[in-house]
Amino acid sequence: MTFTLETPTVDDLDPVLEVLRAWQVPDAPFQLHPGDVGWFWRTGAETTAAAIRTWSRDGRTAAVGLLDGADLLRLAIAPDLQQDEGLAAQVVADVGQPDRGVLPDGEVYVELPVGAHVREALGRDGWGSDEPWTVLQRDLSDPVEDPGLRVAVVGPELAPAWSEVHRAAFGTPLTAEAITERWHTLAGGPAFEEARCLLGFDEHDNPVASIIAWSAGPGRVGLIEPMGAHPDYRGRGHGRAITVAAAAALQEMGACAAAVATTTSNVGGVATYRSAGYAEIAQRLDRRREAA
Repeated sequence: MTFTLETPTVDDLDPVLEVLRAWQVPDAPFQLHPGDVGWFWRTGAETTAAAIRTWSRDGRTAAVGLLDGADLLRLAIAPDLQQDEGLAAQVVADVGQPDRGVLPDGEVYVELPVGAHVREALGRDGWGSDEPWTVLQRDLSDPVEDPGLRVAVVGPELAPAWSEVHRAAFGTPLTAEAITERWHTLAGGPAFEEARCLLGFDEHDNPVASIIAWSAGPGRVGLIEPMGAHPDYRGRGHGRAITVAAAAALQEMGACAAAVATTTSNVGGVATYRSAGYAEIAQRLDRRREAA
């Protein structure tokens, strides 16, 4: 039986997010999280809906993809269908044919859950491996330590300060004002209802680090994305501290664990997460199709 590929409308996004939340269970592989969609929401509800692809069968959603740019599909798969050969074959066919409206011709990428059968199926179809990513997770069954940094929950009044730290940390060409506008857009999205945006201040009340903690609901795995430390204040442990604070925020929201992924080549980032109590749980190799 075939799986149906669809692009949702804005009105369909709440059910898509609910499906993604339900898949963030402790034993499932790390994959596309409702927080990823929540972060993408800064581009607007219509743009977000246009970037989502779903695969379903008999009224049940089997996989959800987010086009994070024209050439990258980030994929999540229902935990009990990770090894489904029919679903893998359908995804391979859809991402390999530009007229299916998923990925264009040329060099493209698919981000996959570790161990999913679709990775093997893409390999048989000629897709190679992309750079490795380190997946880290912190168990939240024990109390989280004090981060040693004053941390505030960001609302509209602190959004400009958060945006300035984020802009500086990631070197984005957008102005802080433009990032603040995007912050208000993402804060109006449904995923943000289960999130906490945090801003850390040093002993002189300088804003020094930023992060968003995205919950998927009680008993599920939360996500931290994005985390950044202001370059003027780096080397003082602020990245570690804000990452610990995000774990505490997720614990307060009922999450069983906090997860994050970063390129393995980002040695400093991996070290920061490890220093904040996050342990490596997997190395992920996504798939890449070379340009013809």
